[in-house]
Amino acid sequence: MDAPDPAPTPADALSERGRLALDEFVRLWGEMASHWGINRTMAQIHALLYATAQPLDTDEIMERLEISRGNANMNLRALVDWNLVRKTSQPGSRKDYFLAEDDVWTLATTIIEERQRREIRPVQRALDGVASELRDAPATVPADAALADRVEALVEIIDVFDGFTQALLPLVRGRNTDKVRRVTRFASKLRRSRDRNGDDR
Repeated sequence: MDAPDPAPTPADALSERGRLALDEFVRLWGEMASHWGINRTMAQIHALLYATAQPLDTDEIMERLEISRGNANMNLRALVDWNLVRKTSQPGSRKDYFLAEDDVWTLATTIIEERQRREIRPVQRALDGVASELRDAPATVPADAALADRVEALVEIIDVFDGFTQALLPLVRGRNTDKVRRVTRFASKLRRSRDRNGDDR
């Protein structure tokens, strides 16, 4: 049984401690999300919308995060494009409001899928093309062949990680916490076993 949705936490209803915690959450989320291929401001807007769990308009987001309108608009469009935020309206207002996806499993799935589609797969195809051009050249010199080998090795390891992600995604989509934890425990066990055996190849 899924946990109930968290209650909205409007920023103006928080205590001083709560507002400080919200600021820290937004800051940390911005720092962490840069490792997922999302820029800091985009992540901070998402964190603010996720944490408050209520629709905010562009002006409120700009004021809270102290960012320009152009920066806010650009990153809100990106968040909507990533399906992490949706545009909504409020009765009696002509402004656009924005609301974050608040299901953590959906968030994780969306980020993984979008990063694969936008970043990882295009790089894989481009690297594969580099290696193919070297291989298909009418007179490949030894140095070109060696470069092709190194590029193909990189493509291969990216394929391995992509395959692992593809295997993990159904578990994430299925919200199967136990199986995801078992997979990560198994990977940790393999790492510890390798460390004990001194095999760092």
